[in-house]
Amino acid sequence: MAIRGLEGNQNAQPRVFAHDAVDLGKTVAEGGIGYTLGDRIPNTETIGVALYVGATMDLTVKMEGGTEVQFKGVTAGSFLPVLVTHIQPGVTLAATGGELIALY
Repeated sequence: MAIRGLEGNQNAQPRVFAHDAVDLGKTVAEGGIGYTLGDRIPNTETIGVALYVGATMDLTVKMEGGTEVQFKGVTAGSFLPVLVTHIQPGVTLAATGGELIALY
């Protein structure tokens, strides 16, 4: 798998800060993308996303490399500095959003 960001020019080097974000809990009617747990997170075909977790929860994710990992007891307001492509079903998200945000 080619990983965007490791090609060798300065503009493609791994980034430390996010440049875009998508609320994975908002429905389309609320102005979100209507993400369904278990599906690939949008725009992660070449690189995964870090996560902001706005509510305390356990998360099972698929890492960019394909490994599935469970994070238990992630506290509200945490950033997960890992690159994920999927969030597996089993998480209950509030309709208000803000609980899982993908950081690009």
